[in-house]
Amino acid sequence: MTRKRRRMIIVLTGLAMMSLATLLVLMAFQDNLVYFYGPTDLAAKNVAIGRRVRLGGLVEAGSVAHEADGHTIDFRVTDGKSAIPVTYGGIVPDLFREGQGVVVEGALQNNGILSADSVLAKHDEKYMPPEVVDALKKSGHWQEGAARATGP
Repeated sequence: MTRKRRRMIIVLTGLAMMSLATLLVLMAFQDNLVYFYGPTDLAAKNVAIGRRVRLGGLVEAGSVAHEADGHTIDFRVTDGKSAIPVTYGGIVPDLFREGQGVVVEGALQNNGILSADSVLAKHDEKYMPPEVVDALKKSGHWQEGAARATGP
């Protein structure tokens, strides 16, 4: 085997190993990605059951209900066009209330309910995630001056 051929085999083997490592990293990232949706987007997309998602919008007026166990809360997140039912077993933030901006993260169940494991309410009157602002503007529920979007 010539020196040139040996060098070519080493280079090709190195490239194959780098490609395999890149493929494995990308596959690991794919399993951990959490996509952000508005209620209308989530209703329109064919999201797999059990897939983790983030859902942002407003807590629908009249939709908050506390279960008898004292820990579980059911509510609906809306953007004015559609609403997604959410169930959350835990303590909600102090700023959580009807009409308030909220971002929930969890998995979509086969009955269409989002089973949330975290609930975030906007932390002051001047901030709302840009994705939520865009969804509210599209639905016509955006109130200019009430909040401003800030992003990275």
